[in-house]
Amino acid sequence: MSLKITSIFGNNGFIPEKYTCEGEDVNPPLKIDGIDEKAISLAIIVDDPDAPIGTFVHWVAWNIPIINGIPDAIPKKPEIEVPIEMVQGKGGFGSVGYRGPCPPRGHGIHHYHFKIYALDSKLMLKAGASKKALEKAMKGHILQQGELIGLYKRK
Repeated sequence: MSLKITSIFGNNGFIPEKYTCEGEDVNPPLKIDGIDEKAISLAIIVDDPDAPIGTFVHWVAWNIPIINGIPDAIPKKPEIEVPIEMVQGKGGFGSVGYRGPCPPRGHGIHHYHFKIYALDSKLMLKAGASKKALEKAMKGHILQQGELIGLYKRK
C-alpha cells in the first residue's frame, strides 16, 4: 500500500505563490495518510525534473517522526528549532532546507514532485547531505512511498 500525500494544492494542481521564490519561499503543509505501523521514520525529497540543467532538488529531509503531517514554514537554518524533529540536507541551491519553485522565466510550467518515504529505521546521515546520499542511505529501508505533484510557472 502506498502513502497518500495531500496539501493545499491538489495532485497536478498549481502551488500557491507563498510557497515559491516569488512568495515567502516556505514549504507547503503536507498531509500523510496510510503509514505502515512498522514504519520508524519518514523522509522527503522534493525535486523538479523539468529544470533545464536536469532534475533540480528543492528539499531533502529525513528522520522525521511518524506523523500524519508536515507543517508549513519549516525553518531553513539549523540553529532555529523546527516544529518537528528532522534532519535537513542541501538542495540544488546549495543551502540547507526547503527552497520553493523558481523556474526560469519563459520556461513554462514545471512539475514539482513531493515524495515521502516511510522507512523501517532512522538513517545515520549527517545534516547537509545530498539527495544522492539520502537515496543511498534509504536503499533497503523503504516500506512505502507516496508522491504529490505540484505545478508552477513564473510570472
